[in-house]
Amino acid sequence: MRETQKAQKAQRNQGVPEVPETVADPDLDPDTARERAVDAALASLDLDAKTRLLAGRDMWSLPALPEIGLAPLVMSDGPVGVRGVRWTADDPSVALPSPTALAATWDPALARRAGRLLAQEARRKGVHVLLAPTVNLHRSPLGGRHFEAHSEDPYLTGALATGYVQGIQDGGVGTTVKHFVANDAETDRFTVDNRVAARPLRELYLAPFEAVVENAHPWGIMTAYNQVNGTTMTEHRYLVQDVLRGEWGFDGVNVSDWMAARTTKAALEGGLDLAMPGPRTVYGPALAAAVRAGEVAESAVDAAVRNVLRLAARVGALDGAPPVVTTPPAPIDGDALAREIAHRGFVLLRNESHVLPLGTGPLPSTDGTTPDGTTTPATPTTPTVALSGAAARDARVLGGGSAQVFPDHVVSPYDGLAAALPAGALTFSLGADPTEELAPAGTGFTLRAVCRDTSGTVLGTGSLPIGQVQWMGADLPAGVTHDTLASVEITGTFTPRESGPHAFGTRGLGGFVLTVDGRVLFDGTQGPGTETDPFEAFFGAPTERGTAELTAGQTVEVSLRHTPAPEFAPPLPAVVFSLVHLPPRRDPDELIAEAAEAARGAGTAVVVVATTERVESEGFDRTGLALPGRQDDLVRAVAAANPRTVVVVNAGSPVEMPWRDEVAAILLTWFPGQEGGAALADVLTGAAEPGGRLPTTWPAALADAPVTEVTPTDGTLDYTEGVFIGYRAWDRAGAVPAYPFGHGLGYTTWSYDSLVATPDSALVRLTNTGTRPGREVVQIYLVPVHDPAERPARWLAGFASVTADAGESVEVTVELPRRAFEIWDEKEGGWTRVDGTYRVVAAHSLDDPRLGATLDL
Repeated sequence: MRETQKAQKAQRNQGVPEVPETVADPDLDPDTARERAVDAALASLDLDAKTRLLAGRDMWSLPALPEIGLAPLVMSDGPVGVRGVRWTADDPSVALPSPTALAATWDPALARRAGRLLAQEARRKGVHVLLAPTVNLHRSPLGGRHFEAHSEDPYLTGALATGYVQGIQDGGVGTTVKHFVANDAETDRFTVDNRVAARPLRELYLAPFEAVVENAHPWGIMTAYNQVNGTTMTEHRYLVQDVLRGEWGFDGVNVSDWMAARTTKAALEGGLDLAMPGPRTVYGPALAAAVRAGEVAESAVDAAVRNVLRLAARVGALDGAPPVVTTPPAPIDGDALAREIAHRGFVLLRNESHVLPLGTGPLPSTDGTTPDGTTTPATPTTPTVALSGAAARDARVLGGGSAQVFPDHVVSPYDGLAAALPAGALTFSLGADPTEELAPAGTGFTLRAVCRDTSGTVLGTGSLPIGQVQWMGADLPAGVTHDTLASVEITGTFTPRESGPHAFGTRGLGGFVLTVDGRVLFDGTQGPGTETDPFEAFFGAPTERGTAELTAGQTVEVSLRHTPAPEFAPPLPAVVFSLVHLPPRRDPDELIAEAAEAARGAGTAVVVVATTERVESEGFDRTGLALPGRQDDLVRAVAAANPRTVVVVNAGSPVEMPWRDEVAAILLTWFPGQEGGAALADVLTGAAEPGGRLPTTWPAALADAPVTEVTPTDGTLDYTEGVFIGYRAWDRAGAVPAYPFGHGLGYTTWSYDSLVATPDSALVRLTNTGTRPGREVVQIYLVPVHDPAERPARWLAGFASVTADAGESVEVTVELPRRAFEIWDEKEGGWTRVDGTYRVVAAHSLDDPRLGATLDL
């Protein structure tokens, strides 16, 4: 029996987690059998083994305990893909669209399918627990990590996250819903004290966590770096022990965000089970010593270990415990699902004169008059498309930071349209680049990393998809350890696609020698910059070191040798640096003029605008909502040249669009994942409908947004707006955004025919009045008629989607949860239903109500 267990553990360590040999009583139900296996395992462990388990083994895993048949539990970053324990192109990951894109589908069932695909990926990579989803709210549009969250609305966020968690756990893989709680911005995220009153804390920020715990029963929660009302979340006994575990009945693992655990006694008594990453944390030997000194009770250690062992039992990593899932769901085609989520999440913000889908809108007559009576310059009737924008060629498909993975391919907008349109129908102009900052070497580079010891002997090598090395913990090439590693060289070739002076540089901390085409461009040391976030400071800013005059198509050798500097040692074992590059700079006005001229002769002009990793990423908040670079100028120039201009917005969260009334159509694609370009072609050509609705209000300008503050004062950030964030705050301010919450156009039209409302549900009948099949998201809002509770003017109470053929009528029942009629009573410390008269509104979007009914409670 023991040899069989050893063989199983070895196989688990190499790949897909195996279902362990089960010795439990077959007459027991699985939950009871798992709890008995956990009891038996816990009883066999001494104090040192228990505290070692709670400290973690390395960056991504917990230690194996062979004496109880426990395999090492492996965790991995998400939420758009499963990175695995190595951030490398040798083991690529499916890259799904950003969580904002998934939320824009308003489809929990689709989120569940996404979760099942991620579970499939996790099992392939030997991962037991995915560090996702992020259910913090879009409190301010300046939040730098909003692309990784879902929505400004707690109900929508909770519903989507519930489906996501259910899907992952359908596949037998655990989740850690994060970041618990009020981690809604990045500025000073390690230390900020977010002051939130009880009512908004309950009704907004805790609400999506509560919904997921109640409806999906997640196997893990991740506590945040920040403080809430004076107590750091890894020590927050009230929110973790009393609310999360006590009121809500959460029975999973509470893991810290990486390096968030501060102290031993307070963390354990506050309900923190795992302090990651290991092994040097506030647990381990420090916790064992605290128990022996009588500072903490061993029973508290046992409670934390029990939670960890329960997680191991659920995912199939504890011998003798039947895993929750013995047969995973049927395999899912990752490319197909990524493409489906992308176009289902695309939001068509504007579509004047039905310019989309391509080839179906009204073209001007010979006198320049369109069928709707407007006058425009005559345009060719040939189905030609003039595409422009750097992001059309070099797509940004995911956000920066923990959400990054390496897909095995990326379909850019140019790739997608080139494949979908007839030969010769597509032209491309750069037009404007969103950044003039050097970025990790990508297109045209073939690179690998060579690791050497102090004598120059090669210890190991690894492939690099781009010019970025990011090795955390034990994530090193085979044969390499942090103790023996003295230098890393990025080496390979570069074949430029443009002639001229190419800029090269470095990013990271330490010593560098940069060589291009046999010439040393830099030999020196790069130190810290002005970054305040510890992780962002370690990554550093890209720094230009010199230029090389290169010829398109002629291959040259490149090398960047990096020597880590002890004085710049990171807070955990890691090697992170980059070879960065920028192609030849051309006159921006000349580039914009070229794009405008190309657009003038085309049937339709498509401009792709985008944010960059220096705008939306983990580790810092945004300072504004303007598109970077000369992209606004590009849009205006193209729109002036061609009235049939479509702007594709490649951003994870709101941006200002001062030209929005000057263009024919605006399509928001978020960060669309690896199949984004193919999905874009589907939508532009009409092969698929843009199915998205805004999960967050889009302001016309940052100055209009009612809640913007993300910077603490003296370490404190007061949530003075209370329950009024997102559309709730817009209503209170009486302000009008560029595009409201829930907005999104399709390629067909709908009539809302009838509404019947009860305290439990709303029954809506509607008809597809257009000429093609379509999908509609029916949104139900509650409007209190006479409100003594100082609530928002209206709020989302439920939603459901329907599909129908042209001319078809359908009915849908939208459930209205009891909580939709309740508020948190700060005096009584509990939920209270507010009786009275309500308008139940069935709407296409927040500002497009279709039907209303009166409901008395």
